[in-house]
Amino acid sequence: MMDIMLRIFGEGKDLNALNMGCRALVLYAITLIFIRISGTRTFSKKTAFDNIIVITIGALLSRVVVGASAFLPTVTAGFVLVMTHRVLAWASLHHKWVDLLIKGSERILYKHGKIEQKNLDKSLMSKGDLMESVRINGNLNDLNAINEARLERTGEISIIKKE
Repeated sequence: MMDIMLRIFGEGKDLNALNMGCRALVLYAITLIFIRISGTRTFSKKTAFDNIIVITIGALLSRVVVGASAFLPTVTAGFVLVMTHRVLAWASLHHKWVDLLIKGSERILYKHGKIEQKNLDKSLMSKGDLMESVRINGNLNDLNAINEARLERTGEISIIKKE
């Protein structure tokens, strides 16, 4: 039985197409389980933290397919990352300080005719960056046509137009 498993999945870094294909198929199923555990929010509109977790898990699990790391320890490490992310997501629902620590907070960049320069500076944004967002997200070319521009926790800028 072990000989058949070695033929199908290979060992070490000397893998053929069949080995890598079978490893990828098994990893696909494992990744699907991880997505279900983590929740689809992790893989949709994301915070910077979510992006880093997704990239880290992808980089980690890809090592299994190419034989750069042992299967079980690598999948276990991926599972630990997914579970940690899930626990922190749950904690952020129930504790505002965890939510702020992980996701940060939004910043008002412009409100009622006034640019909030301090918040632009904290966000490493220029007035030109703000105007670009007003044009792209608000379909407007003038700050006077909006009530508010806010840098959201996802990094997107939301525009609230005047009525």
